[in-house]
Amino acid sequence: MLHVESATLDEAFARFDDRRENLIPILQDIQATYSYLPEDLLRRVSRKLQVPLPQVYQVATFYRCFSLKPRGKHVVQVCLGTACHVRGGTRILERVQTETGLTDVGTSPDLEFVVETVRCLGCCGLAPVLRVDRDVYASLEQSKVKRVLDRYRSGRRSAKKGASRD
Repeated sequence: MLHVESATLDEAFARFDDRRENLIPILQDIQATYSYLPEDLLRRVSRKLQVPLPQVYQVATFYRCFSLKPRGKHVVQVCLGTACHVRGGTRILERVQTETGLTDVGTSPDLEFVVETVRCLGCCGLAPVLRVDRDVYASLEQSKVKRVLDRYRSGRRSAKKGASRD
């Protein structure tokens, strides 16, 4: 079992009282800090809130925003909807995989990125589209993928907010 620093959990417990209604906000704090929900922290949450551990796991596995496995710090979503697919979305995905060291979707070995495919980001007229966290990169070319991802690598965070043609 992985033992992690519990300062974040102690802070979350200080912000929220011990009511079971605070389960999701506490799990969100843990997820935001560690990019996943470590088992030992789920056990502590269960004890503190007096919620049976199976119920804590039920919540943690029901919501897509939670993960029981380490995930990358940044979520990279490659659109493969019709417009993006036709305009090179699969080539963008291949370049993202190359740049992150992945052979499929999932978490990069350095835990910097979690790569996902989506069917539509709602930007069909700007295809192909890539989203990193909340930042959207439209009309993307393969040659620009490395530069986009480099903006998010540890110690290099200088991403632009909002839609970009980068």
